[in-house]
Amino acid sequence: MRLIRLVIPTTLALFIGSVSGFAQETHPHKHELNEKLGRVNFATSCTKPAQQKFNRAVALLHSFWYDEAEKAFNDVAQTDPKCAMGYWGVAMSLYHPLWAPPLTVELQRAAAAMQKANATVAPTQRERDYVAAIASFYRDADKVDHRTRALAYEKAMEQIVVRYPQDQEAAVFYALALLGTALPTDKTFANQKKAAGILNKVLAAQPEHPGVAHYIIHSFDYPALADLALAAARNYSKIAPDSPHALHMPSHIFIRLGLWPESIESNLASAAAGRKHASAKDEIHAIDYLAYAYLQTAQDGKAKELNDAVYAMNGIDAHIFQVAYALGAIPARYTLERRQWAEAAALKVPVASFPWNKFAYAEAHVYFARSLGASRSGDPAAARAAVERLAAMQKSLAEAKDDYWATQVEIQRLGAAAWLAHAEGKRDEALKLMRAAADLEDTTEKHPVTPGSIVPARELLGEMLLELRDPQQALKEFEASLRVLPNRFNGLFGAAKAAENVGDRNKASMFYAKLTALGERGDGRRPELQAAKKFLARNGS
Repeated sequence: MRLIRLVIPTTLALFIGSVSGFAQETHPHKHELNEKLGRVNFATSCTKPAQQKFNRAVALLHSFWYDEAEKAFNDVAQTDPKCAMGYWGVAMSLYHPLWAPPLTVELQRAAAAMQKANATVAPTQRERDYVAAIASFYRDADKVDHRTRALAYEKAMEQIVVRYPQDQEAAVFYALALLGTALPTDKTFANQKKAAGILNKVLAAQPEHPGVAHYIIHSFDYPALADLALAAARNYSKIAPDSPHALHMPSHIFIRLGLWPESIESNLASAAAGRKHASAKDEIHAIDYLAYAYLQTAQDGKAKELNDAVYAMNGIDAHIFQVAYALGAIPARYTLERRQWAEAAALKVPVASFPWNKFAYAEAHVYFARSLGASRSGDPAAARAAVERLAAMQKSLAEAKDDYWATQVEIQRLGAAAWLAHAEGKRDEALKLMRAAADLEDTTEKHPVTPGSIVPARELLGEMLLELRDPQQALKEFEASLRVLPNRFNGLFGAAKAAENVGDRNKASMFYAKLTALGERGDGRRPELQAAKKFLARNGS
């Protein structure tokens, strides 16, 4: 196993390496005494020794520690070969409702587990119903699309809740199923609110249940709802401190609310736990969020170390969604958030050996950064080439019926094309394209795994309006963006600059003051901070 050492200037040493197959880690996590994963009591007909292991496995499952959960459920089945629910758990560990559809190898392992579960025949109707529910997801996986099967599983779990109203585990899994089928275009958040209502009822009876706190965070991981999950965010890491994902998840809400120091603390802990358990997936996922938070607080030196580590990797065998997204996002954010346009224009796709053709939406981040950088540093030919590359990626995703990511790449394409038009002096076309990107982004939501878009489209629209000397309208766009994404460094600076340009000193002072507070831990290298301090000094603020 190749390891790359990365030292973060907080005395925490992190390793990002090449890991083959997260379901069979090179260094498997050992079940430690006094392990803290939360409290789960999922009654089954399995033997007492198997039942104890089963509860632990379900706790792992509720914290999305899927690779460890799969091992733990296999251990349950070995302890009690007649325990059909052990095989149910293996199949459940291979379905990740909020992440990405199962890979072919995962579908194969799930099919094997379902064969054993059906052959074992659970002795109770309730357990047979659980087995049938997950079977509805895997049935005809080679013929039926992922969403249709996810909806079938959701309906099956709803029936279990109706049949066994006292079964709180059924309620928790049903809530997760609802989150898994929620549409990113549904701005009423119907599924999310329904899930939260279910979970809050269970919370009263089981305050230390890991799934309850975890799924409440996901239920409210939206700008309009995030403050409702702050208590759950601060509790989840205490409920299951031995889970890397439980340490990371609070940062979803911290980011939504612009609480960057808390997000940094959360992801430092999660990355350390991922390293401890040799889980590169958890580690690099936390580092993705960590880099984003460092950049919002102008801690560019620390962000650079993370970015450099990405480019120092000489190979990663973990070809999965979280890793691909982080590899594309970290370098793109590092250049664009610091407004280093020439650096962005020259950006290279990291880890050349990675199968980027399977993760076009992640590779698109690099071409988005390239195009913006080239347009804003005077190289329209390079910008056009990157826009064309984004268009090709968007087309391939649309043809593959990956509608969500096709839309996200289209937002990037529109934004990149807008800045290309602006560089070519086509004012009206540039504004039309940039507004289209912002409006399209408003109709959807970020993927549950990600910190958010590489650069918010409405923030980019505000920047364009500033350059086109329309500060009044620019201010409206920046303020609209900040309502959705509070305390973003460049959003605050743009709003402050726009307010200054329209002569609103009070509003400019407010935004500049927020910006300087945000940069208190910064390296002092951002010119925006210097401009803010000069303005505040001139105006006695």
